Amino acid sequence: MACRLYLVTPPAFELDAFAATLERALSGGDVACLQLRMKGAADGDVLKAAKRLMPICVKENVAFILNDRPDLAVKAGADGVHIGQSDGSYEEARRILGDERIIGVTCHNSRHLAMTAAEAGADYVAFGAFYPTKTKDAGYRAEPGILEWWNELFEVPSVAIGGITVENCRPLVDAGTDFLAVCAGVWEHPKGPDAAVYDFNKAMAGTE
Repeated sequence: MACRLYLVTPPAFELDAFAATLERALSGGDVACLQLRMKGAADGDVLKAAKRLMPICVKENVAFILNDRPDLAVKAGADGVHIGQSDGSYEEARRILGDERIIGVTCHNSRHLAMTAAEAGADYVAFGAFYPTKTKDAGYRAEPGILEWWNELFEVPSVAIGGITVENCRPLVDAGTDFLAVCAGVWEHPKGPDAAVYDFNKAMAGTE
């Protein structure tokens, strides 16, 4: 399967302005999903953002994933949730979300965590950070080799995350990752988010 783009919202944003930015980004080319990541925000603000942004994603057939909170994902009607290692268990998230919604799990640079998540039933596992990132204090560094290992042995999709740009993404694609999770590499692209999405798709296809 061809590698696809997995967008993560900026650490902070003004909702109406970002809604327009998201529409512009999605006009640039193929995007698999958007993760709404609002660390520390009030529940009401998360739900308000989801209500504003999710229809934009639905219109473009882009999956809408909520970070951390399976309970809010259900309330928002999101397609799924992404959970970190400190965000509660996969089993609890699955109990809340039911069988149909997506659950992805952060696995840092750990083969053990990834295998545990996959065996539990996770829909994807996320490895990283692969490159330095300003978005969050990753605390873990991963190498492309973990993607090669995963791709050879497991069918559960992998997501590569952490400091990924158009210029540095190709080794991760070549290593076999299914998705590139990108934040600043799209929202801070000097030519705009639509150009970023376009350039990422070209880079992933090897036609840049």
